[in-house]
Amino acid sequence: MPQLPGVYLWKDASGAVLYVGKAKLLRNRMRQYANLQDERAMVPLMMEQVASFEYLVTASEHESLVLEKNFINQYNPPFNVDFKDDKSYPFIAITKGDLFPAIKYTREKPLVSSRYFGPYTDARAARMMIEVARRVVPICSASCVEWKRLKRRLEHGQGVEDTGDKEDSSERDARQGDGAATSRPTSFSHDKPCFDYHVGLGPGPCAGACTPEQYAGNVRQVERFLSGHRREFLARIEDEMLSASAELDFERAARSKKRLDTLRSLEDRQHVVLSPTLNVDVIGFYREETITGVHLFTVREGVVIISNEFILDKGLDVSDGDLVGTFLLRYYEQATSIPREVVLATQLEDAAVIAGWLTTRLDSKRGAKVRLTVPSRGERHELLELAQRNAKHSLMRYKVRTRYDEERKNAALLQLESALALPAAPLRIECFDISTIHGKHSVASMVVFTAGGPDKAQYRRFKVRLDTGEANDFAMMSEVLGRRYAPERMADERFGKRPDLLIVDGGKPQLTAALDQLAALGLDIPVAGLAKQDEELFVPWQEREPVVLPSGSAALYLVKQIRDEAHRFAITYHRELRGKAMTASALDDVVGLGAKRKKLLLRAFGSLKHIRAASVDELAAIKGIPRAVAEEVCAVLAQQQQE
Repeated sequence: MPQLPGVYLWKDASGAVLYVGKAKLLRNRMRQYANLQDERAMVPLMMEQVASFEYLVTASEHESLVLEKNFINQYNPPFNVDFKDDKSYPFIAITKGDLFPAIKYTREKPLVSSRYFGPYTDARAARMMIEVARRVVPICSASCVEWKRLKRRLEHGQGVEDTGDKEDSSERDARQGDGAATSRPTSFSHDKPCFDYHVGLGPGPCAGACTPEQYAGNVRQVERFLSGHRREFLARIEDEMLSASAELDFERAARSKKRLDTLRSLEDRQHVVLSPTLNVDVIGFYREETITGVHLFTVREGVVIISNEFILDKGLDVSDGDLVGTFLLRYYEQATSIPREVVLATQLEDAAVIAGWLTTRLDSKRGAKVRLTVPSRGERHELLELAQRNAKHSLMRYKVRTRYDEERKNAALLQLESALALPAAPLRIECFDISTIHGKHSVASMVVFTAGGPDKAQYRRFKVRLDTGEANDFAMMSEVLGRRYAPERMADERFGKRPDLLIVDGGKPQLTAALDQLAALGLDIPVAGLAKQDEELFVPWQEREPVVLPSGSAALYLVKQIRDEAHRFAITYHRELRGKAMTASALDDVVGLGAKRKKLLLRAFGSLKHIRAASVDELAAIKGIPRAVAEEVCAVLAQQQQE
């Protein structure tokens, strides 16, 4: 392999592309895969399937970025991040190729003759924005019947009065023969105006109410409005309203007022108060095991003009940097508005390369560059937190809408049944975890998952009674399981029915403890020991090699979720007991010293250290402290000091 920048493609035995990546130095990057030095969990699984590879050398890292993006779009590799809903997103288009351009909602492939704004992931938001834009600046709709009729007539040269340059017909014919554009017509035969003209949504070219030049001015204003430059319209429309009122043209003034109210209503919907000069894209991510929600705010002039949400799939344990980088490439490949700043929560290794590619897409005449920033405070940071919260809700909505969790839970239970050789799908799973520090404040948690989901009403916690003086998870697990599965507890309805699968956190030693305890109780319950690293499952019927669930599988995700929940529940109880022990006062052992007298001493001396240093006379001098109690305080504190 050469030490040059380029793109590499890992392939399986059939020649299908498994993964596409880019590298600044191909040899170093691909060696990390071959030697399994890459820490991502997907790499060992992928390399087991790799049978061959290809690579292409590029002139720069920037070129490799573009080539990688193209190959991912072409091959859709299973180990690369992808959009969950891989569909065409709606845009707002203006048909710039027409004499009277119209605005429309579309999912069509981009045409050179049109200008596009978007993409929008919410079709209703795109249609609403078209309606708002037409209320602010009148422009024809591509769905208008009269506009379509006018377009056909213009294409066939019918019903058009040419009031352009007064040249004779021979000069005009000669110019048309050379392929030059004809003079633009400025007047049209007057048809019946469309309904949009009467309600102020269209300027009325169908009825000859405006010239192409006047209409072109409206088109330019609509383009600026859709690009996010909205504040400039406020003062202009207000001046038009006042001018019309002064001229007693109240109908025109009323139309201007409606447009002004529409603009102000957009600002009223803005719940976040931002700087009026802020022009950024803010992207928040909320990630679960194999699926990610993304929420993107397009902020122009301090106003969120577009709020888009996406779902990313095929994560397969990829790093946050890869996830974010891939999304940036896929989104801004089709986005029509490139900001000068993109706000993220993750610092990317190849941030300079992606920023360079975005700068190329920006194509600023003034040489402006795109920056990727990771804010730690200020309004950008607040917007980022808002985007991340919305990303979580985007993912939750998607999962409810598609019944993602339900299908994944069913798949996980069936996979566990097969992988662990269970007699049936484990509809009730109980998991135990021990939490202790050097044998002190030892506790155990029992979490229950029913039908693949947490059943918190069935959770139980145990305070370990065994006093070993040191951490002995093996003995503690035996004690707790003995108490849980004792005959009286098994008959207790509050503990639920017999589990279909028992998981003990800690691997093979805990598995042995569980098997011994269940055998002593005469119970036959399927048991698995979950290793703390790599999520390997040890089972009784396979002593040497653990069961390794496939990376990214529903079963592995469920096992991790159960393990994490058991650990959380145990550590919460452990901290509670430890906190109570730490807040216990050394004065609790003093006979005759209640809460009120403790407050008197602490108020007088300020701390336990000063109380310990005080004499009996000094303690007895405090009003409310008898001398006998003062003597007891000194005796108890002295004994504690010796111990």
